Amino acid sequence: MYIVTLAGSPKSVSRSSSLLRYVSQRLHAESIQVKSYSLSDFNQDALLHGDFNHPSIKAFQDDVERADGLVIATPVYKASISGVLKIILDVLGQDALAHKVILPLASGGSVAHLLALDYALKPVLSAMKAQEILSGVFAQDQQIQVQEHNVVLDADLKERLDWAVGQFQYVLRCRRSAGQANQDTLNVHPITY
Repeated sequence: MYIVTLAGSPKSVSRSSSLLRYVSQRLHAESIQVKSYSLSDFNQDALLHGDFNHPSIKAFQDDVERADGLVIATPVYKASISGVLKIILDVLGQDALAHKVILPLASGGSVAHLLALDYALKPVLSAMKAQEILSGVFAQDQQIQVQEHNVVLDADLKERLDWAVGQFQYVLRCRRSAGQANQDTLNVHPITY
């Protein structure tokens, strides 16, 4: 399996990126190949001007096309996803997320932002033809302690992330098995009389 992770924070070290790192480590532990993207992986001028032919954007588009699933993390600002995440998603094609499993993650100051995943991120992902968007995980900022070189996640948050990763892997395996079964059916040679 091949997974792309996308950090939607403008900061290289952030609470939402910490969620993504934790999930990536869990996926790596299961021998799943993970390619991570954040703002620093793109040429900023090419990103802002929507230069679809820039090598940094082409590489991202190719990796998303090849991926079985995506894990997307965003901070919640003013009850919505980050502008950085929206700009990065905008360089993907309209149907770039078709046949992908998506695990959304978000962090915000209070539970008042809990529905940002449902009302701000999921509609964007649906418009990009994502067919399987999992329920995701919302974390309050107080559940993530970012220190200089260390991040400490609340025990309850870790448990919810572990469950979400398990669900993500299960859905990916089911889709892969179903795809293989469909491929096997296509490879059966017809009986001729």
